[in-house]
Amino acid sequence: MIINLGEKKSILNQFVSEIRDEQIQKDRMRFRKNLERIGEFFAFEISKTLLYQPCSVQTPLGIAEVPQLKDNVLVASIMRAGLPVHQGMLNIFDKADNAFISAYRKYHKDGTFEIDFGYISSPPTEDKVVILTDPMLATGASMVLAYKALLEKGIPKHTHIVSVIASREGLDYMDKYLHKDIENITFWTAAIDDELTVKAYIVPGLGDAGDLAYGAK
Repeated sequence: MIINLGEKKSILNQFVSEIRDEQIQKDRMRFRKNLERIGEFFAFEISKTLLYQPCSVQTPLGIAEVPQLKDNVLVASIMRAGLPVHQGMLNIFDKADNAFISAYRKYHKDGTFEIDFGYISSPPTEDKVVILTDPMLATGASMVLAYKALLEKGIPKHTHIVSVIASREGLDYMDKYLHKDIENITFWTAAIDDELTVKAYIVPGLGDAGDLAYGAK
């Protein structure tokens, strides 16, 4: 299932507009903050799909019955660009477990590249609701590698994949290589762009999210 929140009228589209804007991008702190706020927005929407259980809360004047989260949530991010979105998720799911995955483009002299998987730091994912984040879904190769790495830690109850901006090609790649798991995956985005450059950057996209957030490599 693909859910494009950018198709709905909400303040989310303003945040997406600002991370795309080449003038606003010059303010690195604002770029990170906007990604964080977008992460919060996605987390709130994902929270609507989770399981809750009744809980009695003692107030100064009595007892209130309040639904509280039953599902165990794990937030996972592909470093380094995924970190601001990850923080936004944690602002909402403040009791969640966390996982961090290292995956990067290893370029060759002819300009081609491959995705190199570095390492993963993660608790067990068995029966947890996993939220895997990366601001950009370009070719989709990094996301597929990250998802499969998390599966080595256990089979999640459900996986929500969050990319702020996705390419059509990246979505097709994920559908091809994750097809057998597709019923257990929900993909969330705020925009779907149609084009990739020869260097696999999304057009119009926003550029390199990691560099914009933390400086050039």
